[in-house]
Amino acid sequence: MEKRERIPPAGLADVRIVAASPETARQIAEVLRRCFSSTEQRSYPAGPEGGTRLHLSVDTAHAAEPARSWLAASTSASGNRAQSDEI
Repeated sequence: MEKRERIPPAGLADVRIVAASPETARQIAEVLRRCFSSTEQRSYPAGPEGGTRLHLSVDTAHAAEPARSWLAASTSASGNRAQSDEI
């Protein structure tokens, strides 16, 4: 059976960060929190080779600068294809 991914409601985005160390993942999450309202992060082991996978949801409807100006100026990427290593 194919696993179906839950699509977040409009204005929200689920973010997954995979990094070699928990500290690196937390640093990236902190940058996102400075730009967007977000949920509390959840972290998990990244796999047999080590590392950390961190998940959080961000609210793009309540973006702070500099994200607000970037979102207003950006265009959607063509080809919304998943990368080959996404799960």
